[in-house]
Amino acid sequence: MSSHKIDASELGGVSETALMTLNGRAHQAGLPGAILHDPMALKLVDSIEFDFDKFGRKGQEMALRSLAVDACAIEYLTKHPRATVVALAEGFQTSFWRLTEAVPDPQFRWLSVDLVPVIALRERLLPSSPRITALGQSALDYSWMDHVDAADGVFITAEGLLMYLQPAEAMDLIVQCAKRFPGGQMFFDLPPVFVKKLAPKGMKSSRHYRVPPMPFSLSTIQLADLVNTVPGIKAVHDIPMPKGRGFFFKTIWPAIWHFGPTKRFRGAYTLLEFG
Repeated sequence: MSSHKIDASELGGVSETALMTLNGRAHQAGLPGAILHDPMALKLVDSIEFDFDKFGRKGQEMALRSLAVDACAIEYLTKHPRATVVALAEGFQTSFWRLTEAVPDPQFRWLSVDLVPVIALRERLLPSSPRITALGQSALDYSWMDHVDAADGVFITAEGLLMYLQPAEAMDLIVQCAKRFPGGQMFFDLPPVFVKKLAPKGMKSSRHYRVPPMPFSLSTIQLADLVNTVPGIKAVHDIPMPKGRGFFFKTIWPAIWHFGPTKRFRGAYTLLEFG
């Protein structure tokens, strides 16, 4: 079998984190009583030749983030069934197939944006669809915006992207999306603000792997203020932590996430509405 696997070892830096999130998601999707239904992620891991073990733990965070973004996307697509979903720095996300299964009569279109080596691997590993367009470029090369037909709505996802950008780049990406896509929405996640102070060189996830540095983050208070500082942002929603598996992730973690005094110190799942 292994001869049919496709080698992904040439991916480095932030692109390599896409394999880490895929591995975490697939691990969770493969457990009995899984919190995430993601058969495509399981297939994908099986078809990639890569030392996934070097990433260390395969926690629930990746699957929980998927549940959070899926819920936001489903809500938007229910109101805008022919919208375009733009997946920035998509990596090895398999959201297209999860949403296709979750939405009745799926008509949404999909724009996958990532660096050329990642897109090349996606196209070899994942099934094609007439509804998917792939662009091999940086999310910061705003020419991707010209490929978006915004007439029927736009939902932008930037999972696991903004924290790896320089603060000015991350803010400009938000500003440009707000300016360009009125009526659209944008989902992104950010780590706790202290991560960049605590681990300026990136955090170790195992003895053999260090996550790249995360120079950008905003607290929930700073995020809420975007509605006052960025033209075109009509609302900022702080998305609750989905319930995971086991006592900690089902009960304690969502409670901590909601708890007022600690709120400003945690990471965030953020949904922006553009006016």
